[in-house]
Amino acid sequence: MTRVTRKDVVQAAARIEGPVERTPLIESEISGVRVWLKCECLQTGGAFKLRGATNRLLQLSEAERERGVVAFSSGNHARGIAIAAKRLGIRATIVMPSDAPAVKVDGTRAEGAEIIFYDRRTESREAIAARLAKEQGATVVPSFDDERIVAGQGTVGLEILEQMPVAPKRIVVPCGGGGLASGIALACPDAQITIVEPDGWDDMCRSLKLGQIVPVETDAPPTMCDALQTPRVSPITFGILRDRGVAAISVTDSEVGRAVRFAWEQHGLVVEPGGAVALAALLAGKVALGEGVVAVLSGGNVDPALHEQLIRA
Repeated sequence: MTRVTRKDVVQAAARIEGPVERTPLIESEISGVRVWLKCECLQTGGAFKLRGATNRLLQLSEAERERGVVAFSSGNHARGIAIAAKRLGIRATIVMPSDAPAVKVDGTRAEGAEIIFYDRRTESREAIAARLAKEQGATVVPSFDDERIVAGQGTVGLEILEQMPVAPKRIVVPCGGGGLASGIALACPDAQITIVEPDGWDDMCRSLKLGQIVPVETDAPPTMCDALQTPRVSPITFGILRDRGVAAISVTDSEVGRAVRFAWEQHGLVVEPGGAVALAALLAGKVALGEGVVAVLSGGNVDPALHEQLIRA
C-alpha cells in the first residue's frame, strides 16, 4: 500500500505555491476533436521537475541543507534540483549521463550545480550518487523514487482540475520513472490515466502487465526521448500506477517527431521529444480522442539543432 496520498499532493501544492509557476492549460484540436494541453514545457527550468524538487528541498532540515544534496538525472530533474537548491542556498551535486543534451547540461551548470558525468550503459548512477553523498554527508534526492517528489509532481494534476472547463476524463502522461504519472494519478482519482513511453523503453508498461517491476532490456534501442530513458522504475511509482489500473502504451521516434512539430506549428511551443510522447500518442491514434482528454507536455529542454531538424522534417 502506497505511503503517498492525495492529501500529500494538496499539501505540496500549498508548500510550493510561491516558488513554482502555475503553467497554462491550452485548447488544441486533433482530427476535429478538442483536446487540452498542459504546458509544463513553460515551467521555470523548462520542465515539471521543479515541482518535486522544490517540495523535497523545502522539507530538508537545517542540518541537511548545510550538508547539501546529490541528485542523478539526464537533465530535467538535474536542473530542477539545481534551481531549487540555488534559491535555498543549498550546495547541489548532480550525476548526469555523458550523453545528456548540451542544453540540459548548460542549464544545470548555470544554476551553480556541480556536475559529475557517467556512462548510462556501463555505470550505475545510483551507486555513484550514493558514494558522493557518503563522502559529502549530503542527502540523495532521487528523481522519482521518493514520496515527496511524487507529491510535488502531482500538483500538475491539481492545476488541471482547477483549469479545465469540464472534468478531465483521461489524462495522458509521459512516463520515465513514473513520478509525474503517479502524482497525477493521486491528484485526479476520477480521471483515467494513460502513460506513454518510448518504444523499447516501456519498462513501466511491461512491469504493469507482469505485475512486478522489470528493468529496461539490455539491448534497448536508441531513442531521442532522453528524458524518459529510465532503466528501472520504483516500487512507489509502480505501486500507485498498478493500483489505479492505468493504461500504458509506447510511441516511436517518428511519432514523437510529428508531435514536436505539431506543438511548434500549431501553438508556437518548444517541446522536447520526451515531453511530447503524450501528444504523440493522441496524434498517432493510439489514445481515443473525446471530450475531457488532456495531454501533458512535460518538458521543453531540447537542443536547438535537434528541434530545428524535427520541425522541418
